[in-house]
Amino acid sequence: MRRKSFTAMVATTAALGIVLTACGRAGESDGGGGGGADGEATELTMWTHSAGNPAELEVYEKIVADFNDSQDGYEVVMESFPQGAYNDAIVAAAASGDLPCLLDMDGPIVPNWAWAGYIQPLGLDPAVTDALLPTAVGRYQDEIYSAGYWDAALAVFARQSVLDENGIRVPTFEEPWTQEEFDEALTTLQGAGYETPLDIGAEDTGEWWSYAYSPMLQSAGGDLIDRDTMLTADGALNGPEAVEFFTWFQGLFDQGLASDSGEIGNEEFNNDEVALSYTGVWNAMDSLDAVGDDLLILPPPDLGNGPVIGGASWQWGISAECDAADGAREYLEFSFKPEYIAEFADKQVVIPAMAEAEELSENFGEGDPLQPFVELSQRYALERPPTPAYPVISSVFERAAKDIMNGADVQSTLDQAVQEIDANIESNDGYGF
Repeated sequence: MRRKSFTAMVATTAALGIVLTACGRAGESDGGGGGGADGEATELTMWTHSAGNPAELEVYEKIVADFNDSQDGYEVVMESFPQGAYNDAIVAAAASGDLPCLLDMDGPIVPNWAWAGYIQPLGLDPAVTDALLPTAVGRYQDEIYSAGYWDAALAVFARQSVLDENGIRVPTFEEPWTQEEFDEALTTLQGAGYETPLDIGAEDTGEWWSYAYSPMLQSAGGDLIDRDTMLTADGALNGPEAVEFFTWFQGLFDQGLASDSGEIGNEEFNNDEVALSYTGVWNAMDSLDAVGDDLLILPPPDLGNGPVIGGASWQWGISAECDAADGAREYLEFSFKPEYIAEFADKQVVIPAMAEAEELSENFGEGDPLQPFVELSQRYALERPPTPAYPVISSVFERAAKDIMNGADVQSTLDQAVQEIDANIESNDGYGF
């Protein structure tokens, strides 16, 4: 997941009004995989959100070409969309029966699309999915529906020299900063001349808010929903732990320790305008270029229940309409080669989802500069709640957290958020839970 390109997710499964012209072309393939005349390859239509990401698209084009050349039973035909329009295109295509055979989706939305009937159980060889990071495999009701080539991870970026000069302990994976230490570090750094010592990314919008800040809430003992039942947010999002966390979160802005007025990205840290940056792996190469060996990639603070970071990025599934699902599975199993996964990792600066790919990559193997992100993901990643209600939960959470940041009463704001989430779950008969 790239923070700079997060978009709001589909909140319901009702068809949206935006229908791209590509949707009509997909229908010509008869459910995404219509067979040709005798001796002709069966066409497998494939949609991706990657139109605005040439590095990612380049790897997909290579995989598709290699697969098409490797056999003559199937031909994958790929179409790429801008990410901002992609979810709308999928919802519209589902409503008109024009889904492609193969489609990618952001990990948290997998349960919603499975519940809505857009995608079918993946059915890949378990040897493939078992080799992936747990957060690179999408599930709904204990069934696998998707798998991805990479994941992302968040960390705190710092300069070794700045921490040393200010007598601040460098946290480790074994001993991260406590909340008290983190607060003291921010106060010390503010006193040392950093007017706003922490870039927390609050100027961003959309899915970034749930991805970045719900792990902090979880580290403090709260959550977005009761994960035991998936039927209510009561007690998780508005309980004592959540109120305490959001009171602290609000205080970061009240005290000027964090701000929502910066630039999206990591330039303020790279320019030494802030001392600490809560940011993602996708910004790491630019910071390495700017800071060099002085860069520290640190775990997030332990707010009471251990550090937590978000998990799950873009993954691939097979539409429920695909009439050539065996071919789609054959393509996907072909595509999960370590060399392809390593190429995705290096070209996009994301974590390879397969251990064998780590050593093939330039940046994520043992001793490589971005290897700490692999450990962060393995130690601390927690998927966003795997419920079809998640798009609504995420939207409500963002609005509530922003209101709190801007001074709203914490308890009443969280209570209202819980009411909205629970009403949505009840109106959809619990989404099958």
